[in-house]
Amino acid sequence: MGEGFREQLLEDTAFLRAEQRLDTELVDKVILQLNRIYPQILTDKEATRFRNLDVPTSVRLGELLTHLQGKGDEACREFYRALHLHVEEVYYSLPTRLRLRDSLNPLASPQIYPQRNVLNDRGPLFFLGCFGFAVGMAFLYYYGEAKVSGGSRALGMAALGLKRKAQEVLIWYTEEGIMN
Repeated sequence: MGEGFREQLLEDTAFLRAEQRLDTELVDKVILQLNRIYPQILTDKEATRFRNLDVPTSVRLGELLTHLQGKGDEACREFYRALHLHVEEVYYSLPTRLRLRDSLNPLASPQIYPQRNVLNDRGPLFFLGCFGFAVGMAFLYYYGEAKVSGGSRALGMAALGLKRKAQEVLIWYTEEGIMN
């Protein structure tokens, strides 16, 4: 996990206070579990204070969580055990449990590895198209118009499927060959 139960409880506190499934009865069960099994964590006097029905449940739960965080990591761990025992569905929906579950299950969310040395995001077909165009231009430059017979007419026909700028260059090259 890497982090202690105290830090996890600090992170889960907002979720637990807002959770509607933690009603008065369930909070009392958790308090009684901590009081009966671990009286060094929650004494009888403290348990009575946290079970006061005149105080709203979310306030009592918030005070209990603050008290347990003050007691240390062991008290927080025992709170998680009691929560797991009495309110399992809430325990498994805690933000820290969800994060832990997602990190242990690689199939739940695909791993994204950052790419190194990415020059552009256009893909391999763009590269092949540019490379083919460069090879074609090099071929024309190397052999020149005089050595290739009928090459200028083929360039004029090839210009039909290209963008406007490339089309103008190829047609200009074709017209130069016809005039000479």
